[in-house]
Amino acid sequence: MTSLETAPHPEKLRRVAIDPLSRVEGHGKVTLLLDENDHVQQVRLHIVEFRGFEKFIQGRPYWEVPVMVQRLCGICPVSHHLAASKALDQIVGAFRLTPTADKLRRLMHYGQILQSHALHFFHLSSPDLLFGFDSDVARRNIVGVAAAYPEVARQGVLLRKYGQEVIRHTAGKRIHGTGSVPGGVNKNLTLAERDELLKDIYPIIGWCRDAVHLARRLFEQNLEEYNAFGRFRAHTLSLIRADGAMDLYHGGLRARDMDGGTIFDHVDYNHYWEQISEEVKPWSYMKFPFLRALGPQHGWYRVGPLARVTHCDFIPTPLADRERMEFLAYDGGSVAGATLGYHWARMIEMLHAAEAIKELLHDADLQGTDLVVSGERQERGIGMIEAPRGTLIHHYRVDEHDQVIRANLIVSTTHNNQAMNEAVRQVARQYLDGRKLTEGLLNHIEVAVRAFDPCLSCATHALGRMPLRVELIDAGGDTIEVMMRGGAGEGVAPH
Repeated sequence: MTSLETAPHPEKLRRVAIDPLSRVEGHGKVTLLLDENDHVQQVRLHIVEFRGFEKFIQGRPYWEVPVMVQRLCGICPVSHHLAASKALDQIVGAFRLTPTADKLRRLMHYGQILQSHALHFFHLSSPDLLFGFDSDVARRNIVGVAAAYPEVARQGVLLRKYGQEVIRHTAGKRIHGTGSVPGGVNKNLTLAERDELLKDIYPIIGWCRDAVHLARRLFEQNLEEYNAFGRFRAHTLSLIRADGAMDLYHGGLRARDMDGGTIFDHVDYNHYWEQISEEVKPWSYMKFPFLRALGPQHGWYRVGPLARVTHCDFIPTPLADRERMEFLAYDGGSVAGATLGYHWARMIEMLHAAEAIKELLHDADLQGTDLVVSGERQERGIGMIEAPRGTLIHHYRVDEHDQVIRANLIVSTTHNNQAMNEAVRQVARQYLDGRKLTEGLLNHIEVAVRAFDPCLSCATHALGRMPLRVELIDAGGDTIEVMMRGGAGEGVAPH
C-alpha cells in the first residue's frame, strides 16, 4: 500500500466518492482510489465549497466586520463575532476592556461552547456511537436516537437550547447577534435576564455531567475498537492561560510535540505568523497549516477539545477538572491520543462551560454600565479565541479611511485539515483495504471526520486565484478541450 497521500497512475484506479459527507457543517467529500483487488491506494478529504469572506470584506468599514464575518456559519457565529471583535479592539486601541465587557463576552462565548458541543455530540455523532458505525442507516440519525434513547435526545435538545438562550441575552439574537463591538459590548445583562438563566443552570450542569459519563461508558464498552480507530500521532496547539489553565477566550499559544514535549509556550499570538504558516494543495479549497519550525511535511498538528484538555495544566472549574484527570488517567492515558477521544474531551469542555456560566451569572459586573473603551488608533489587529472546534485566528489591516484593506482567517477546521486526512487514511487502512465496500464501511470514514466536528464552510478559502477546471464539450457530448487554473496543471490540458 502507498502512503495514501498520492497514488501512482491514478487514472488506472477505481474511484469511490463519499459525496457529500453527512452530519457535518458545510460541504465536503472523501475520495478513495482502489486497485483491482480493492486495496486502497489513495484517500483524500476534499473541501468543495468556496467562501471568499477575506476578499469581500475588503473595503468595508471596520466596525461592520464583527457582524459580517459571523455569516460564515450558522453553527459557530459567536466564535467569529468574538474573534473579529478582539482583533478590532486593537484597531481602536482598546487593549484592556472593562470588567463588564470582558465578562459579558466570556459569558457569550461559554454559551456558544455549550450549544455547539451539545449539537455535535447529541445530534450529529451520537447515532454512530449509540447504534454502531455500520448499523441500519435508516435508524442511524437523531430521529432514531429520540426513539431508542428519548432521555438522551431530550437532554441534548435542552442543553443546546440553554446555550442559545445565553447567546440571545448577551448578543441580542440566538444566531448572528450584535452584542460585541470594537472596544467592548453594546449591552449589559439585566437582573431579569440573569435570573432567567440562573433558574436552569443547575440541571444544565447535571446533564453535562451525565453527557461526560455517557461518553466514558461508550469508551468502556468499546475500548479496543475506539482506541485503535483512526489513531495517529500528532503535534497539538491551543491557547493557554498564563498560569497554565484552560482558557477558551484568551491566552498565549502553546504547542507540544507528539511525545508531549514543549515546542513553544505562552507565545504572544500577535505574532502568530512567526510560528504558523500555511501550505496550499490543488485538490482542496482548504489550506494546510503547519508549525514553521518543523516545516510543512512534519509540522502539521491538531487543535480542539482533545488538544485543549490534554494541553492544559488544569481546568479552572472543579467538576470539569476532576473529569479531565480521570480522562487523562483512563487506560493508562491511551484515550488522550485516540481520535474518538475527541467526543469525551468535548463533553468535559461542555461541563466546564456550564460551570463557568454559573460562576459568571453570580458576578455583579454583568450589570455594569461601563461597556466600551478606546485608545490610540492602530492599523493592524489580531484576535484569537478557542472556538468549539479549536483555535481561531482573525487578522485585519485597516487604512486611514477606516476601511479593511487586508483580512486573513485561519479557522479551527483548517488547523485540523491534515489531521483529518490522517484519520481517514488510517480508517481506510483498518477497515476498507481489500474488502468489498458497503455503506456501513464507508460510514467509518465519515465517523472519523465527524470526530473533529469540522465546520467546512468556515474553513474554505483560496490563496491567490481559485483552482478552476473548464471543459468544452461538443454537441455529441465529446470533450474537445479542458482548461485548468491553479495547482500544477495550469494551462490547456491535452485531451
